Amino acid sequence: MVENSSGKHKGRTMISKRGRKKLRKIIYQVVLPLIQSNKEFRSIYDYYRKRIKNPLKGRQTMIAVGCKLIRVFFAIMTKGVVYNGSKMIEDIHRPTQLPQAA
Repeated sequence: MVENSSGKHKGRTMISKRGRKKLRKIIYQVVLPLIQSNKEFRSIYDYYRKRIKNPLKGRQTMIAVGCKLIRVFFAIMTKGVVYNGSKMIEDIHRPTQLPQAA
């Protein structure tokens, strides 16, 4: 993420164009159906989108889920672990009790 700000001006944050363009595009295209069909990744998407402190916008959330997907792939490939959706959800540090909306 890149923020366009200077002095007292707080600009918009947007996705940076760094890294491999084709890889970013492929991951984004994979995340779209992933959050529709996989309940664990959908819950991660909903958490980042609706959290009380610092909720993310649509594409920012998609990128965050894509980063989580990369970390899951990396763990599977390097450590040889089996995919466990409940373990993946437990790794996210969430507040123990969310305030109730009025």
